[in-house]
Amino acid sequence: MGHMIDGTWHVDEQLARLELGRFQRPPSAFRRRVTADGRDDGFPAEPGRYHLYVSLACPWAHRTLIMRALKGLESLITVSVVHWAMLDQGWTFEPGPGVVPDPIHGARALHEVYRHADPRYTGRVTVPVLWDRRTGTIVNNESAEILRMFNGAFDALGARPGNYYPAALRTEIDAVNDRIYHTLNNGVYRCGFAATQEAYDEAVAQLFDTLDWLEERLAGQRYLVGNALTEADIRLYPTLARFDPVYHSHFKCMRQRLVEFPNLWGYTRDLYQQPAFRATTDFEHIRRHYYFSQRKVNPLGIVPIAYRVDFDAPHDRAQRFG
Repeated sequence: MGHMIDGTWHVDEQLARLELGRFQRPPSAFRRRVTADGRDDGFPAEPGRYHLYVSLACPWAHRTLIMRALKGLESLITVSVVHWAMLDQGWTFEPGPGVVPDPIHGARALHEVYRHADPRYTGRVTVPVLWDRRTGTIVNNESAEILRMFNGAFDALGARPGNYYPAALRTEIDAVNDRIYHTLNNGVYRCGFAATQEAYDEAVAQLFDTLDWLEERLAGQRYLVGNALTEADIRLYPTLARFDPVYHSHFKCMRQRLVEFPNLWGYTRDLYQQPAFRATTDFEHIRRHYYFSQRKVNPLGIVPIAYRVDFDAPHDRAQRFG
């Protein structure tokens, strides 16, 4: 799905160009940084200066909301939430449950925010978006980089203690992130948007290889890296939370459901019990967005009745590994 600007079609974060039937996600356009002192890119951390635009349906935006909550940045960084439906105008602020309007521009659609940053912008309109009120522009729209900013840039301003990308674990975190991103976070999209049988077969095999690898890895530890929550867990959870409600059927990831992986399912429920994960997980936005908006995959936009996925079911991971 996407929208038109001056006669040009702009894809959203779900769709990208296809080569040999394989889904490929283009890079994000805005890549500057907020730092504690504003060095390098010139965006210093200041209370109330930055505003985050997100979708509750989008896994890439979800990870930034989790980090914002973990670090207690709600009073420092304000947020707007788009509507779950995304059709000819892309992400919009159409009134609806969970929608938080744009307080800065009064935008009706997210592409207007991009145009406020750059009137000549003709690229992709995606979430999340980190906006700087002072200079009137987009700082960054790459979720992985926004995560790192939220992790440390605001510590001197009263952010909650916690380093989810500790120096001693960075090499391992980066390696885990890399595999999970290519074969699972983005892998579900490579399955769902594959345009040939060969491309689908390749993507789905890699996806379940990684799920099997994670199932084995989590048999002996509570979290992905080390003995505490890290960025790797924050990046994985949004995909796992969406797996059974959406990806299993909508994106044809049907070899197994998440609930059929005992360790992964327990791990996901364990994370969901933590307030930062539970409060930012909106299954109605997730389910309605994917089935209704992605007409390339579901042409009629019919949202199916979902089978129950009980994220509150008991688990013993905290007792076993805590």
